[in-house]
Amino acid sequence: MIVLGIDPGTADTGYGLVESTGCRLRALGHGVIQTSPGVPLERRLAAIHARVEELVREHAPDTVAVEELYFGTNVRTAFAVGQARGVVLLVAGQRGIPARSYTPQQVKGAVCGHGRAGKEQVSRMVARLLGLPAPPTPDHAADALAVAICELNRGPLERAVARAEQKAEPVA
Repeated sequence: MIVLGIDPGTADTGYGLVESTGCRLRALGHGVIQTSPGVPLERRLAAIHARVEELVREHAPDTVAVEELYFGTNVRTAFAVGQARGVVLLVAGQRGIPARSYTPQQVKGAVCGHGRAGKEQVSRMVARLLGLPAPPTPDHAADALAVAICELNRGPLERAVARAEQKAEPVA
């Protein structure tokens, strides 16, 4: 199974591709889609869309996993991240690829064992889990790989629970 993990943003959108074969995880690639702040938003979003579409064409992921918004104090940034996130979800929808979302705490928990891990700890664990010689850089790419690992760790259980709930008879 191949998962495209995304850490969305309008300036920097991190991406990470992880393949799972049995119990082994392998990084297929990672990087950052950068857009310039001086470029109109609609062109920045188009650039993100084009690159994510290219990644999907090249690697044919089975699932796209996207980090959910973390609302801090800057609402303007949160809206911009939401727009970039929407573009990624649009690509998945256009291609018929299932998309799942995870909170930053879920991602950290899946990679480090607890939801309060720092960026350095997440990067080190991503490197260890993927057998990389060093933590991946930049941070957005490491975060995207972590999102993909989260999907590979959590996704099968969540899908099994959803199937069981669908099969369960309604209680009157």
